[in-house]
Amino acid sequence: MSLIGKEIKDFTVKAYRDGEIETVTKQDVLGKWSLFFFYPADFTFVCPTELEDLADNYEEFKKVGAEVYSVSCDTEFVHKEWHETSERIAKVKYPMLADPAHKLAKMFKVLIKDAGQAERGAFIVDPEGKIQVYQVNAGGIGRNASELLRLLKAAQFVAEHGDQVCPAKWQPGDNTLAPSLDLVGQL
Repeated sequence: MSLIGKEIKDFTVKAYRDGEIETVTKQDVLGKWSLFFFYPADFTFVCPTELEDLADNYEEFKKVGAEVYSVSCDTEFVHKEWHETSERIAKVKYPMLADPAHKLAKMFKVLIKDAGQAERGAFIVDPEGKIQVYQVNAGGIGRNASELLRLLKAAQFVAEHGDQVCPAKWQPGDNTLAPSLDLVGQL
């Protein structure tokens, strides 16, 4: 069953960000684009490379009006310790959501029940709280923040220009397509 177009449910979780513990709710997400970036666990192997890549691209996400939320089933206290002990994670300025009760992992359907961890899922949520893009990778396959940013920009473009769609490898400023009968068999 596809999650595209599904509205996220109400939630309240704790997060670690810049030396502080804060609360994040669905209300905080509404009104802007968001990337929910699930990963299996703190203090692991592929995960810090992904979170560092997001940290290196965080300003670009903010420039297009999006917030990044990394999510694992660890607590906010584990996020704090990881942030303080890892050079890669020390770069993280976006909220690190704590999901020890698995509320978010279940809602986004990425919970690995037997492990009590989340799959590597990335979800782009629009300002109305609806999922527009998602991907889930096997545990050993890291993701690319630049590609997630490209997908976010494409989702924003399509939301703004409903009569146009973005072809493969589309970047802002590239040509788009206006679906019509005239295009059938021409591409």
